[in-house]
Amino acid sequence: VVAGGQGGGSALTQLHYPYVIFVDMLGTLYVAEYGNHRVMRWTQGANQGTVIVGGNGGGAGANQFNSAIGLSFDRHGNLYVADWGNHRVQRFSIE
Repeated sequence: VVAGGQGGGSALTQLHYPYVIFVDMLGTLYVAEYGNHRVMRWTQGANQGTVIVGGNGGGAGANQFNSAIGLSFDRHGNLYVADWGNHRVQRFSIE
């Protein structure tokens, strides 16, 4: 287990309906969560993740999702998240 595995929930050690993953060249794992309306980042060897976008409850705000179901990065490091319930894709600058 490289992420989650602590039952479904919203703690930083848990995932709730992980939907899509992306692994970068450094082995960092990014998870779009349908259930928690967030994108988490898990570095190699970490025992908990970090919320990098979303996680503010389901909604239509600038940093909210209504079920994050996809993610991708462009060559400049921008994160794109498919927001199923809001019928949109949002772009975020990630450091």
